[in-house]
Amino acid sequence: MIGPKERAAVNRVLRSEQIAQGPEVEALEAEFAAMCGTSHAVAVNSGTAALFVALGAHGIGPGDEVIVPPFSFVATANCVLMTGARPVFCDVREDDFNIDPDLIGEHVTPRTKAIIPVHLYGQSADMTRIMEIAARFGLAVIEDACQAHGAEWNGRRVGSFGTGAFSFYPTKNMTTSEGGMLTTNDAGIAERARLLRAHGADRTYHHISLGYNYRMTDISAALGRVQLQRLPEFTRKRRANARYYNKYLRGVITPREIPGATHVYHQYTVRVPGGRDALREALIAEGIGSAIYYPLAIHQQPLYRNLGYEDTCPVAERLCGEVLSLPVWPGLKREHRERVVEAVLEWAAVSVG
Repeated sequence: MIGPKERAAVNRVLRSEQIAQGPEVEALEAEFAAMCGTSHAVAVNSGTAALFVALGAHGIGPGDEVIVPPFSFVATANCVLMTGARPVFCDVREDDFNIDPDLIGEHVTPRTKAIIPVHLYGQSADMTRIMEIAARFGLAVIEDACQAHGAEWNGRRVGSFGTGAFSFYPTKNMTTSEGGMLTTNDAGIAERARLLRAHGADRTYHHISLGYNYRMTDISAALGRVQLQRLPEFTRKRRANARYYNKYLRGVITPREIPGATHVYHQYTVRVPGGRDALREALIAEGIGSAIYYPLAIHQQPLYRNLGYEDTCPVAERLCGEVLSLPVWPGLKREHRERVVEAVLEWAAVSVG
């Protein structure tokens, strides 16, 4: 949802003619860190860059292993490959779609250096248990919070437990048009992240390490600062839409907000065992949009099969055939929600009959 305040902020930067990384980026970093409850935030140009920079800042590279869930966008695992390390897939739970803490220990080897829990669809993974496991094995935790801006676990914001990585892609809960953010309480991680995003330069034309061009512009940051101010409003509306669906939907398995989690509903994702594709077609016939996140688990992607992965993750694989995300964005009007519910109920009545 882009409004006049966002346009005014962008125009202000354009008029200033200082559009590269500058004071707007610094301000967004400070404000986003405050929202997350972290000491540092480092702005980059995508969520993928945030994940990759986080891994690099932790020194992860060739010969290392990183435990990841298979039920996520492919970037979660691909960023591990990009460092030269190996992603190791750990299955997820049915109740929250997130990595299963009961299984993580089975995948730890002497080469394991980190865990990447994904706060999928806007709901935090079980960070209490994940941080306990990480401490037991001496592992870094990199939170893939790309879908979870403002989500909480036991009253604490995601991105503040380990090193956080957020995306500001246009469809996220807040946007900078394109961009990302790394969050941390570790000054050393923040310093290395800043080097990695800017060609390894600690000052202009003075390069002390290998780095990349992952900087955010002031145009993007100005947009993001307004969006960050509106994030609580966006979250309230998303949660209200989710409550409405939870109250009235039948014939599908509605998402569960697990104890300890505050879900921000980047996606409102139901499960439809045996009937997902039929329901989607019924919604299309009514002019109602929906989406499948994700139709194929990461370890089943051709890229990973070609790399020799033969993993089986039965829960993730089953979910890929059942999940369907319904409209939940904050601009959704009551009549739109009613149409969605009516269409699902009509489909359910026909499918049962």
